[in-house]
Amino acid sequence: MIFDSDGSTTIVSQENATLSIFLKNLNEAYPKIKNDNIVVNLFSFSKLKAGDVLEFLQLSDLHKKSKKSFVLVTNKVSYDEVPDAILVVPTIQEARDVIEMEEIERDLEI
Repeated sequence: MIFDSDGSTTIVSQENATLSIFLKNLNEAYPKIKNDNIVVNLFSFSKLKAGDVLEFLQLSDLHKKSKKSFVLVTNKVSYDEVPDAILVVPTIQEARDVIEMEEIERDLEI
């Protein structure tokens, strides 16, 4: 598992692992990154489906309760294929933009 942090946001990615192993590793590493906004880079998973993305819903809900952003990045599943409860965007830049908007909303308490 690879972590790339800029201080307030951590990008998590994985090379050469199955989705279930990646999710297990992410859950184990979560206490170390729980205070950051989290971007989960899923580009290494070439056969991703909407059902696979839903595997992250529990962790996403938990993280959002602590007033932090949780964004999945993949171009294999579009945001309209998954419930609104989970945030999916096609690029890392778009994930950063969403986090920036959510930070502003939280600051303004919208």
